[in-house]
Amino acid sequence: SSLDDVQIYQLQAGSSLIISCIECSVVTLDMKLLLLSNSTMKGEAYLQWPKQHIREFLSGVNEVLFVPYAGVTVSYDDYTDSVQTAFNDLEIKVVGLHRQGDMTSAIAKAQCIVIGGGNTFSLLSEIQRHELIFDLKDAIRGGIPFIGWSAGSNMVCPTIKTTNDMPIEEPVNFNALNLIPFQINPHYTEEILPNHGGESREIRIQEFLVKNQLTPVLGLPEGMLVRVVDKDLYLEGSGEAKLFLYGQKAKKILPGKIELS
Repeated sequence: SSLDDVQIYQLQAGSSLIISCIECSVVTLDMKLLLLSNSTMKGEAYLQWPKQHIREFLSGVNEVLFVPYAGVTVSYDDYTDSVQTAFNDLEIKVVGLHRQGDMTSAIAKAQCIVIGGGNTFSLLSEIQRHELIFDLKDAIRGGIPFIGWSAGSNMVCPTIKTTNDMPIEEPVNFNALNLIPFQINPHYTEEILPNHGGESREIRIQEFLVKNQLTPVLGLPEGMLVRVVDKDLYLEGSGEAKLFLYGQKAKKILPGKIELS
């Protein structure tokens, strides 16, 4: 079914958000996803804040396939190397997808797929150019663990329409992997710059909802993540997220279990 068939109902109960998804073919309950808002907190080493989450998530994994296509001001090799450096103390090898002769085979055989942050439009454009959308979708739906941060987390949403990035290049369309029935806005913040007259993040999300009324948006602040393991989904990290639905007041979401039923 299309996104127009998706009906989301939400109920806030303590620290848990219960979401029912009716006639929703975009949810696969055996996926294993770790969706980070960001890679690095100010003043910390690269990928330091989520390191323990990643360690636990990748228990038993000794190699990951890294998709570096969101990198724009850094080469794909250098980007892959920086992730390898961060993963060294996890004793996990990082292999760049861009260096694989048969990308389809590499994706299908991966122990884990990782998509890093950067520019979401460039990321999607390269994935489309290499015709990897269905390869990635089938692999992750089939149970291969997935980690994404920032633009990488945007890629599992229905579309990339809630990215914060400038459209520096034009993908064929905005359709992402469509593995979860809601949008993520990474790096979500309610901070307003002094003397800044532009729209707030919340206003931009409300604009999205006017044009996409059936698609919820989760504002995911830095230092937070969404973890999906089998049939369970959790909000983790420090702080609180915010859930936006069309025609409703935004709701604060605290860390805790999220149940799909």
